[in-house]
Amino acid sequence: MSKKAFASAADLEEKRVTFEQLSEHAWAYTAEGDPNTGVIIGDDAVLVADTQATPAMAADVIRRIREVTDKPIKYVVLTHYHAVRVLGASAYQPQQIIASQDTYDLIVERGEQDKASEIGRFPRLFRNVETVPPGLTWPTITFTGKMTLWLGKLEVQLLQLGRGHTKGDTVVWLPQERTLLSGDLVEFDATPYAGDAYFQDWPQTLDNIAKLNPQALVPGRGPALRGEAQVQKGLEVTRAFISDLWACVKAGADAGRDLRQVYEETFAKLQPKYGHWVIFNHCMPFDVTRAYDEATQYPDPRIWTAERDRQMWEALEG
Repeated sequence: MSKKAFASAADLEEKRVTFEQLSEHAWAYTAEGDPNTGVIIGDDAVLVADTQATPAMAADVIRRIREVTDKPIKYVVLTHYHAVRVLGASAYQPQQIIASQDTYDLIVERGEQDKASEIGRFPRLFRNVETVPPGLTWPTITFTGKMTLWLGKLEVQLLQLGRGHTKGDTVVWLPQERTLLSGDLVEFDATPYAGDAYFQDWPQTLDNIAKLNPQALVPGRGPALRGEAQVQKGLEVTRAFISDLWACVKAGADAGRDLRQVYEETFAKLQPKYGHWVIFNHCMPFDVTRAYDEATQYPDPRIWTAERDRQMWEALEG
């Protein structure tokens, strides 16, 4: 393999943003495979799920919300703890920042390291990183399992349907409109990042999403999904990638092959099917490393630091 630029350091191309209405109260802010933001405009307030990576980038989300409503942005929901999803929160000046207790615990345990690690990996996504206030983004309300909010007459459910992308994953569900904001549990035309994942749990969590029978879905990356068939496709391709990668890594680990060998085999096997997806080259070293850990001796994800990122990249891509 030729040596690749570290992570997404060479990814500097601006993406075209789309802001579209999915159901009566739900909107999707998407950007050609960059991290998405979901917006719920209720009777009396707005809820934003996943904030963008910096307040400067969140300002674009706010500008688009203000083109369709002047209702206050009362709630920010963190679907999980990753910096690229949470560090823009301060821009919204919400009354409450809500996350699962598991997400809160992960911020306590590894928030600082994750922040340094992600800023190093994705320079373009952390545009105007100096606008991020000092410290971490802390939830003001946490829940376990399920929490229901009422935005006037609109019911909004925050649900933990199982571990997958992280142990704290939360989806935002509008039961009246059958519309779901999935965070990074579901991706479409974009490679799932699985460096903090639970590979053996993730497919079941996707099945739990499918049981809700969503008619519209905002994935973590990629275009918004409309209609049962498209939503089903999004769930299927995410499940296929996770399952294919896990099967390949597990077989290599069980055969006693080292991480570098397993990585090269897995990359070669998955590349023809998934290599056209956004951030495939970026995610694969992290994904295979986590899968190899889970298949060998680490049931829970190890903490990524900027230094560990570089060492891993050098070991697999050097």
